[in-house]
Amino acid sequence: MRKYVLAAVLIGSFVAPAFAQAGPWFVGLDSATGKCSVVSGTMPANMKSMGEFKTKDEADKAMAGMKECKA
Repeated sequence: MRKYVLAAVLIGSFVAPAFAQAGPWFVGLDSATGKCSVVSGTMPANMKSMGEFKTKDEADKAMAGMKECKA
C-alpha cells in the first residue's frame, strides 16, 4: 500500500507543473500607464490585447519583441 501512495505522489509531482502552464496567456497593454504585461486567463477591461499565446514563455518572448512594449 505504501508503495502505491509513494507512486501516486511522485506521478503528481511530475504532472502538476504541466497544469501550471495551462493557458491561454495574453500580452496586454495597459491603457492608463502604457506598460505591457503578461496576463493569464481573461484580459482585464483596462488592457488592450496585444496577442494570445499557449505558454507564458511564448508570451514573454513575444512581448520582448513588441515595439509598443519597449517604452
